[in-house]
Amino acid sequence: MQFGFSLPVRGALANCEGVATMAREGERMGFASATVADHIVFPTVVRSKYPYDASGIHPSEGDALEQLSVMSFVAGATERLRLIASVMVLPHRNPVLAAKMIATMDVLSRGRVTLGVGVGWMREEFAALHAPDFDRRGAVSDEYIAIFRKLWTSEGPVEHRGAHYAFAPLRFRPRPVQRPHPPIWVGGHTRPALRRTARLGDGWLPVGGVETAPLGPAEFAGLVAELQRLAEAEGRDPSSITIAFAPRLNHTAAPLPGGRERKPFSGSSEQIAEDVETYRRLGVSHLSFDFRAATLRETLDRMDRFAREVMAPARD
Repeated sequence: MQFGFSLPVRGALANCEGVATMAREGERMGFASATVADHIVFPTVVRSKYPYDASGIHPSEGDALEQLSVMSFVAGATERLRLIASVMVLPHRNPVLAAKMIATMDVLSRGRVTLGVGVGWMREEFAALHAPDFDRRGAVSDEYIAIFRKLWTSEGPVEHRGAHYAFAPLRFRPRPVQRPHPPIWVGGHTRPALRRTARLGDGWLPVGGVETAPLGPAEFAGLVAELQRLAEAEGRDPSSITIAFAPRLNHTAAPLPGGRERKPFSGSSEQIAEDVETYRRLGVSHLSFDFRAATLRETLDRMDRFAREVMAPARD
């Protein structure tokens, strides 16, 4: 099992000191990866429903660092930490430019990039960016993944004539360090996300532990089984698809009551370690948590405690 943590893109820690310190200290503590979320702008009026909160309202007021810029910054501040886009909203960016930025980051980080991808949920952000039609975002995202793969793997000139994007023959260098290309993990737990993972993904990265997506062990097991069926229908070996998970963490000093009252990844270190083992048996090989607190010191303390009391024993 590998463990990761979220880097801040908004709030009091979303600055040079907060991002760099969390990244360096997380690497020193033995975390394998850092994840970075993606929003570019927040229109002042947003009627789109945020899918990961029962209120339907995203907590940001527009303070968002740009995802790929943060990942590049962290690549230069660390040596071993894997950089995971969790997730990049594919239609937000020109696909050729995005492919070039990701390839450049992979070269300069010596192959430490994992590209988590999603289709997005905020119609108003699409409009502000003049992104492709929001209602066609699934098909657009599939085509952009195909463009990435084509640009990253072709030996000679590349051209593309698709339903949503086209370009004449061009040369794309440098190619990413990772072969055949940086891993592409598909975010989301819906059936379209599972289908996209089965067809196009090197991995699956759902978010769970929230009211709208609890993803307890039984539900998660069902989704894994569905993903395996879909992968086999695509002629793929299900074991070739990495299964990651980003659940909500509630790490307490004292144990919480068992049974239905306790949510996964809540309670004492021992209880959380048991949950780690439960999801490992379900096929998860990478867990990522959000340790962010009001201050940098408190955040680092949370990370350190988890590393000592959960992560180290789980590895042993």
